[in-house]
Amino acid sequence: MKAPIIAVALLATLAGCAVQPNSANVYNARQAQNEQSVRMGTVESVRQVTIDKGETGTGVLAGAALGGVAGSTVGGGKGAIAASILGAVAGGMAGKSIEANASNKAGLEITVRLDNGDMRAIVQDADELFRPGERVRLLSDGRKTRVTH
Repeated sequence: MKAPIIAVALLATLAGCAVQPNSANVYNARQAQNEQSVRMGTVESVRQVTIDKGETGTGVLAGAALGGVAGSTVGGGKGAIAASILGAVAGGMAGKSIEANASNKAGLEITVRLDNGDMRAIVQDADELFRPGERVRLLSDGRKTRVTH
């Protein structure tokens, strides 16, 4: 009876592995209604990149716990202990892999020549197309800069 409760709790923990967006189209609540500086420029180049959010360790922990619980249901006595250990190891490896894949996103490195001649390169989610020669806006709040049309 405890195993299903633990499994649900661990799946909820895995949901916490979700990554925050680097999209020019997504604002969090703190960013809403804040002034941003706007600079105009022209796209010089666009390059596909991978944005790696890094690993928190949550995937390993949740996977190991789920694997251990699943393994403990196999056999009885010493067999259940061995199966629990093997399940925890396999679950930890699977959880690490799942978290690593979930934390990688397709991104774009967009190099922009500002109207004053300065060059800037911004990396953001690949959810909007940019082409060399296009006029774009760089929106900056002092910490984050976004490229938009």
